[in-house]
Amino acid sequence: MPAAITPQPPLRGVKAAIVDLDGTMLDTVLDIHAAINLMRADLHLGPTPVTQIRDMIGKGSEKLVRDVLALDLGAAEVEQRFEQAFDAYQRHYAAINGNHSTHYPDVAAGLQALQDDGLRLACVTNKPIGLARPLLEQKGLSHFFDVIYGGDSLEKKKPHPMPLLQVCEDFALAPQQVVAIGDSSNDAQAARAAGCPVLTVPYGYNHGESIHETDSDGIVDTLLHAAKLIRLHNSATN
Repeated sequence: MPAAITPQPPLRGVKAAIVDLDGTMLDTVLDIHAAINLMRADLHLGPTPVTQIRDMIGKGSEKLVRDVLALDLGAAEVEQRFEQAFDAYQRHYAAINGNHSTHYPDVAAGLQALQDDGLRLACVTNKPIGLARPLLEQKGLSHFFDVIYGGDSLEKKKPHPMPLLQVCEDFALAPQQVVAIGDSSNDAQAARAAGCPVLTVPYGYNHGESIHETDSDGIVDTLLHAAKLIRLHNSATN
């Protein structure tokens, strides 16, 4: 009888990491909230609380704006006013981008540890690239990444696997060699569809749902914890 084949741990052989932005590296909810309420004021709508906005983050700016409009308007009027609202949101966001955003603990240390261990790094976010790049630069994180993709960089955005598969192609690596790290089911679903292992952080947004209900290969407290876990798996012998 042939010997049973022991499956490899999902993080064994990882050579690159795809890291989410909002809710994973940076807490951006106060910037988003401020821009949303300035947009709403332009449309003669009242302000909405930050707790409500927090649960809407993660599916891209277009969906966020539509969901915010739907708090007050019917479906037909949402579509009628969407273009005006989206333009206003992007204008206001660009003006305050990064002003109220903060690093989550050990983000820079975690990225540095991943890089020191020889992993190539990509940032894949659903935030428009025109907002993502300057935010990463302002917060001193852009230099860690060989590749940065925003929600409008490719034809599809997370939870579609396209951005993750594009990174795998860019790095000439198989999906199982590229781990995704994020804060939401969006990140996990994209990783599963792409065939990448995935780690999740317990902070962030995740659409108001518990991260413990998300299918991942592990929950890590910080990006530094993720780096140490990947190092442990990569250094383990058979």
